[in-house]
This record gives sequence, structure tokens and C-alpha cells, in this order.
Amino acid sequence: MTETQQKSKCITLKGSAELVAEYLHFGINSILYQRGIYPPETFEPAEHFGLSILVSTDEKIKSFLNTVLGQIEEWLLQKKVQKVTLVITNVNTKEVLEKWDFKVDYEGSTPNGTATGNKNINHLEVGTKDTKTIQKEIREVIRQITGTVSFLPLLDCLCSFDILTYTVPDCNIPTEWDETQPVFIANSQEVQLRTFSTSIHKMQTIVSYKND
Repeated sequence: MTETQQKSKCITLKGSAELVAEYLHFGINSILYQRGIYPPETFEPAEHFGLSILVSTDEKIKSFLNTVLGQIEEWLLQKKVQKVTLVITNVNTKEVLEKWDFKVDYEGSTPNGTATGNKNINHLEVGTKDTKTIQKEIREVIRQITGTVSFLPLLDCLCSFDILTYTVPDCNIPTEWDETQPVFIANSQEVQLRTFSTSIHKMQTIVSYKND
């Protein structure tokens, strides 16, 4: 195989942003199911990353996730996302019981994870990994997410969720989005899951939960 042929199999910046957004989509759906945020009958299996992953059939949730993750994918392409946080809250007391941080670092042509303005991003950037290798890494993280039910405390109250996106300062925020403060959990325990890398985006997944 020539160097050109090998390069053609490697992930592009656009492909990397799409894969990370897909990971967030299926990872978040899996968490919503595993943590019992919505009734199990409102989920159905979907084949992705070589796994059968349960995803929500609720139109409001699907629409919300598509809107938010569509915007996040655009910012991943521009290298403007620093972290995405899934927050699980007690509906009655508004107390944050659990949060999932998906931390993004940038590898390749952008040094030190520094996100820059759109004009400096090379949209033709090509990484060093192929899609199959990356999907295998993502598969292991999704399996870990599924396995967290073995140690995470039971959420025995009515809960809701929200998604917070942390970006660089020069990001154009949609007008319908609100600016919020970082979320903290008192007396929290933290567990870091596997890290995966597309060779352009590096993703750390960390779950924090209330440790009574």
C-alpha cells in the first residue's frame, strides 16, 4: 500500500467530528436508559459501533438531542468545544445527582488543544487512524457506560437531564441557548472511563455522582 492509499483510509477532520457527535448521541441515549431517566419501553435498540444500543423513541428527546448535537458537531469541526456535560437533576429538589463530562482535546495540527477561529482551521486535515480502529475504541467506552450501573447509586426519584456545552470565548452561541454556570456535586465521587482518540479529537469520559 502506498503512502497516498494509506492516507486515504485515515479519518478526516469532518469524519472525526461526525464520529465524536455519534459517540455523544449513542452514549447519552445509553446513559438515559441505564440510569432509568425515562421508562424502558420508550427506548428501542439500534445497531451502531458494532453494538446494539438502546435509543429513545420520544420525539421531544430526539429533537432536543439532534439540535444540540448538530450544533456541537459544527463546533467540533471548528475545534471550539472544550467539554460537553450531561447533567442529571432531581426534578423536585433541583439537586444535581450525577453528571457525565465528555472532555475534548485536539490533537494533530492544532497544538496544545488550543481552539482557534474558523479561518485558521484546516478542514482538509487528515488524522493517522482509520474509522474501524476508532469505532473499536468507542465500542469499549460504550460498554463501560453500560457497565456503570453496577456501581452507580440508584436514582430513586423523578429525574430530568440537560446538556451543557463549554466552548472557547469567541464562539457564536445560538440566540435560543442560555449561558449557564458550571455544575458541581457536593460530596461527589468521580470515575474516569476509557479515553478514545480519533487522532484529531481526543475524548475523555468522566462520571461524577453524589456519594452519600
